[in-house]
Amino acid sequence: MKPFSKTLSALLIAGTAMVPFAGAALALDDQQKKEMGAFIREYLIANPEVMLEVQDALEKKQQEARVSQATSGIEANREAIYASASDITLGNPKGDVTVVEFFDYNCGYCKRALSDMEDILSEDKKVRFILKEFPILGPDSMAAHRVANAVRLTAPEKYPEFHRALLGGQTRATEASAIAVAGSLGISEKALRASMVQNPNDAQVRATYELANNLGITGTPFYVVGKEAVFGAVGHQELSEKIANIRACGKASC
Repeated sequence: MKPFSKTLSALLIAGTAMVPFAGAALALDDQQKKEMGAFIREYLIANPEVMLEVQDALEKKQQEARVSQATSGIEANREAIYASASDITLGNPKGDVTVVEFFDYNCGYCKRALSDMEDILSEDKKVRFILKEFPILGPDSMAAHRVANAVRLTAPEKYPEFHRALLGGQTRATEASAIAVAGSLGISEKALRASMVQNPNDAQVRATYELANNLGITGTPFYVVGKEAVFGAVGHQELSEKIANIRACGKASC
């Protein structure tokens, strides 16, 4: 093996940091760069597991960054997270543990996670569950959430049933389907449409978007349990464990 190849092999195997290595590469002549490229290609083909290790390391680093941003954002935005007048509370309004869920009516994962919320509320009468509408999946979602806001304002006692029916439905949530669901619950379409004109939820949605940006939310569902961010539809068991942890040690992860 040539001295250059020996040096490069040692660098790769030892996992030398890329910044110093990149600086050294700038000093190479064309032939050395060509040789380096060929060697790297040969090495990666012979050791493809390296790419998986790199991918895993990248994902871990990105997740750590998301968690860090979310944790800081939760601490700085507690009022907006836990005490917004535009949110709906299910379960025990004076519960000892609060779970906040950001959701979109057209989010498939949110639909599957609906049963997680239902199970928690049926099993644990001390949990407060806050629903934070976060329409991010296009105009249909925005329109469906606009109807939902009108339901909250005109018939708040029927919102929980409306929410379960619309989110649990198999068809795409739109303005028409949301109004149809509301109508099936005896809510006046005329009253809904008047509310949608008089009390649009534009400011509410903008506030939720700003909050989501501060928390680093990129998808739904997204939960806040205590002071901890929970990304994705993690399931009934994990959410229940975090609730139990808060009671046991004051934190979602003991």
